[in-house]
Amino acid sequence: MKLIGNYTSPFVRKISILLLEKGITFEFVNEQPWSAESSVPQYNPLGKVPALVDDNGDCWFDSPVIAGYIELLDVAPAMIPREPRAALRVRQLEALADGIMEAGLVSVREQARPAAQQSEMELLRQREKINRGLDALESGLASGAMDGEAVNLATIAIACAVGYLNFRHIAPGWCVERPNLVRLAETLFSRESFARTEPPKPMSA
Repeated sequence: MKLIGNYTSPFVRKISILLLEKGITFEFVNEQPWSAESSVPQYNPLGKVPALVDDNGDCWFDSPVIAGYIELLDVAPAMIPREPRAALRVRQLEALADGIMEAGLVSVREQARPAAQQSEMELLRQREKINRGLDALESGLASGAMDGEAVNLATIAIACAVGYLNFRHIAPGWCVERPNLVRLAETLFSRESFARTEPPKPMSA
């Protein structure tokens, strides 16, 4: 099994963690999707990571689809409940966390543009998405509608989203007045799978 991605993508990290938690052996192929020489389009026509090549040579792309494929392998521990409604709830929380990640990625790309070309309106729009998403997660944890102690696809995706905000210094102060979300992230960050997939620190000048 081969995972195509890069070390800084939170979507790739989510899939790496799922594989590690299940003890599934895989080869990691480090690719930069934005590079003109990238081979990523060979695996995903959209040129996005992650992509997964299974042992039969079939290629799967888009992290929710890959997560679904991994669960079909029926390797313990289960990361998506068997009961359909519970499974749908976990997938919705995954989608919310993925949306926070995507808003973070858009913010990083916008801030990488020359200052005169950056759109403050776009940055504000993405910050609002991130804050609304984090508020919804905190509310779900505080009400007990979401189990902050569970290790499943939803909580892994949430911790990956928070980890990306920290890594890219997006939404500074996000943890203020979100103690339940902080607790969930700290619990997940202490796991070996998260330690092994922590993105590399930027090199200092």
